[in-house]
Amino acid sequence: MTDDYIEPMPAQQRTGATWYKGSADAVFQCKHVIDDDNPDIVAIFGGDHVYKMDVRQMIDTHVALDADVTIAAIPVPKAEAFDFGVLEVDAEGRVMAFHEKVKDPPEMPGKPGFCLASMGNYIFNRQALVDEIARDAKIPDDETKHDFGRDVLPYMVASGRGVFCYDFAENRVPGEGERERGYWRDVGTVEAYWEAQMDLVAVQPQFNFYNNRWPIRTGISHDPPAKFVHREEAGRTGVATDSLVSNGCIISGGRIHRSVLSPRVRVNSYSEIEECVVFEGVHVGRHVKLKKCVVDKDVTLPANLKVGFDRAADLARGFVVTEGGITVVPKGARITV
Repeated sequence: MTDDYIEPMPAQQRTGATWYKGSADAVFQCKHVIDDDNPDIVAIFGGDHVYKMDVRQMIDTHVALDADVTIAAIPVPKAEAFDFGVLEVDAEGRVMAFHEKVKDPPEMPGKPGFCLASMGNYIFNRQALVDEIARDAKIPDDETKHDFGRDVLPYMVASGRGVFCYDFAENRVPGEGERERGYWRDVGTVEAYWEAQMDLVAVQPQFNFYNNRWPIRTGISHDPPAKFVHREEAGRTGVATDSLVSNGCIISGGRIHRSVLSPRVRVNSYSEIEECVVFEGVHVGRHVKLKKCVVDKDVTLPANLKVGFDRAADLARGFVVTEGGITVVPKGARITV
């Protein structure tokens, strides 16, 4: 027995009549969990990121630095850094300034064109965390967003708290080589989510699902293996290339390329799916063509439908089309041609 456990925490209104106002408020409203367990250290990690990390190594750094909070960080191109919190650090790794999503973030010394971005992963000393979220909770809503990046961390830096940076590139995951090290994607937008999925279908993906020394844990289903059928007729062979196809899928004479299919997707004859992410329970009719789409759960796509080829037509059907040309088909949609 290791006394480890996972406890999902649904959103609750334990401190008033409001839902979570920001990341710091979310932790404050769940403070009873911290009080019950009374840990020395609390790890707060973002849930909309894709990466691998041995958190023990970051905790060791946090303890060695005697920090109040340690922030995992990674270099990103300056052109992308406006979407992140950006750190300025001294030679010892102490954070001297924290800039949350500013238009012109400071570049890293000695690395022009790059900024040091916060990954949204924090290791807190328990008392420092409790003090800061309680302080922030008392501030009127028009003066704070109750967010770690916008409010709590900049205040801690300005007030002289021990705020330090952890270099994510130094983290070593068993079974991973130099090529895989440092992979991190923020998937908080449709574009970023789609790009991360396309990373997975590369012939040699940087994010490796197949490292037996560091397995990816997931929910267990009782679906049968994926099934590919038909080969007797030209153009009607069930085939998938450079793709991930989940259990329960039936590729009945359709062609899949550079796509990710979730469980229980059925693709019927003569259909073509390219650079798509298809969620659970989607039914793709005959002669359907999809390109650069994200199709949400339980959608039925009727025969001869084309999505991802004509932006105006996709918008007219009520689909969302991103600036990068990714079409999103909403959950449960029933579409007519």
